[in-house]
Amino acid sequence: MKHWDSSHYLRYSTERTRAAVDLLARVNLPAPRRIADIGCGPGNSTALLWSRWPDSKVVGIDNSSEMLATARTAYPEREWIECNARQWRPSKPYDLVFSNAALQWLPEHSSLVQMLFEQVATGGALAFQVPSAQYALVRRLIFEISQESPWDQQMQGPRSRLTIEPPEFYYDALASEAETLDIWETDYMHVMESHEAILDWISSTGLRPFLNALDTDADREAFTNELRHRIASGYELRIDGKVLFPFRRTFVIAYR
Repeated sequence: MKHWDSSHYLRYSTERTRAAVDLLARVNLPAPRRIADIGCGPGNSTALLWSRWPDSKVVGIDNSSEMLATARTAYPEREWIECNARQWRPSKPYDLVFSNAALQWLPEHSSLVQMLFEQVATGGALAFQVPSAQYALVRRLIFEISQESPWDQQMQGPRSRLTIEPPEFYYDALASEAETLDIWETDYMHVMESHEAILDWISSTGLRPFLNALDTDADREAFTNELRHRIASGYELRIDGKVLFPFRRTFVIAYR
């Protein structure tokens, strides 16, 4: 559980990439020459970037060697850099700094997004997407369980692991430097095959810090089973036996 599992993450690649498609569609840049994909993971979002701008130099950046190994296997001809986004300081600015569902894993978003915007060339843009501050139900269920005995003492760190801010926070962080800001939220209604699919989805992302904080497989199984029970109670089955999984995301494009 300590490392990212790219194959598990990509099990829902269509749903995870959908927000990247929507973010990219709103980026109003005709032909950026240099593009950086921050938190590129296994390369699913990076592939969208070079598909739209095939003549651009696109670099994928991530701090997970497991994710980058998958990206390098799938796209060996592309450039991949292992680096924490907060330490990233390129020698030349980029025309587009792009990030799909990655910045939430880093703290102190005001300084973070300002630092990333500093790496944007004149006429370029910073474009990113993160889960909304209005948590999905499954996220609230995880927090509820973590605050109960016997989990509470072990879960103080995981409860602060994600950094998720409201749209107005990102406006205030970038308004003084950006020429133009485009900020919006979108509610996705993902159609999941079952309650178990929702658990499987969150197990590869937001549940990971909570399970990593537990010492034994038995503890992790007990925590997961309790979450499984609450997901089954919290999400209603639809007429065809499937489950709608609402997920709100925040989008920001800052132009220099």
